[in-house]
Amino acid sequence: MLLLAAGSCSGLAGAAQAQSRTGGGAVYVERPTVTSVKCVRRCASRARAKEGSTLRLTGRALGSISYVIFHGTFGRADDTYAKVRPGSATSLKARVPPGAVSGPVSASAASGQSARRTPPLSILPPPEPEPNATLTPVPGPLRGGVPRLETGTSRTKAFYGARHAVTFSFRVSGPVPSSLRVELLRARDASVVQTWTPVAAPGTVQSVVWNGGTGRAFAGPGRYAFRLTASNASGVLARSSQAAGLTRDAFDLYDHTFPVRGTHDFGGGGARFGAGRGGRRHQGHDVMARCGTKMVAARGGRVQFKGYHRAAGNYLVIDGAGTGLDYVYMHLAEPTPFVKGDRVYTGQRIGSVGETGNARGCHLHFELWSAPGWYSGGKPFNPLPSLQAWDAWS
Repeated sequence: MLLLAAGSCSGLAGAAQAQSRTGGGAVYVERPTVTSVKCVRRCASRARAKEGSTLRLTGRALGSISYVIFHGTFGRADDTYAKVRPGSATSLKARVPPGAVSGPVSASAASGQSARRTPPLSILPPPEPEPNATLTPVPGPLRGGVPRLETGTSRTKAFYGARHAVTFSFRVSGPVPSSLRVELLRARDASVVQTWTPVAAPGTVQSVVWNGGTGRAFAGPGRYAFRLTASNASGVLARSSQAAGLTRDAFDLYDHTFPVRGTHDFGGGGARFGAGRGGRRHQGHDVMARCGTKMVAARGGRVQFKGYHRAAGNYLVIDGAGTGLDYVYMHLAEPTPFVKGDRVYTGQRIGSVGETGNARGCHLHFELWSAPGWYSGGKPFNPLPSLQAWDAWS
């Protein structure tokens, strides 16, 4: 069902006008508008959406819509698209595509007109992959002349920018293969994201490590899987998994983790972004938790500022790697050990929840700032939609 807690984002395009060649004047074309999104088929409990669910979008001027965009958190790295058949002017249906994550939804027509983004839609992630942390033999019959394969993957949940990356381990025994290839595949379309060609060392445990990136860019959240292929001189192949229905050595990759690692809530009206603060406005959102609760970096990056302020208390500002955003943590119980310029990893401990500075009760005051950054020309924006999304999968 549609979440109403967070404010909607700006739309993709303004209202359109089309020139009428027959009448010689300008004819106003109504911009599509989505007023509600509901799960109507293959829903999870409490009518929540999940991968494969059918949604009904209602609104106005929807007859020309050709696809629905699931925007995820922020940026385009986690955007997914669902093609739809034109429906009535007030209703259409769309299926939640593989890889879609919680976030706003919009609808777009081939003409370029787009509806404004809705408030965030909650989308449940698929069940976690089956763990395979230790080497296990690859099932299936053996073909003559090919080696036996054992594989294992270190984790089923990984975070981009974390210190501990995903490690794929394997062992080849029996006939020595003429070539080995390790592929990392994106589960939603079985496309190859990265390839390694290690030299075979029969009987020895070998491994490759992936940090969640393609070059310097984030590969994007979603499910991935490793596949090992060994071939002999005759071209006969042995594979650890097939492209269709990737399950073995699979894991889910996320772009952020929730910063408060303990029991918490999102407070009342006064905790929200934009709430009054004695002549000024609240520039973040408060996450209420017990003092001393572990606090981690939601996204890794470089420390930009640390210090103490009479209002903010102990605070820390991290420039999130690859995001263009600054992440601000305030009211820490004690000064963070990090200093300006330090590298911090996603999920790494940066301090504890406290109530230093001008704070009533133990909580994390969390802010997100657009580029170029915190009090450097950027602007704060409502972090609650992102916090809710990170909380759902962390």
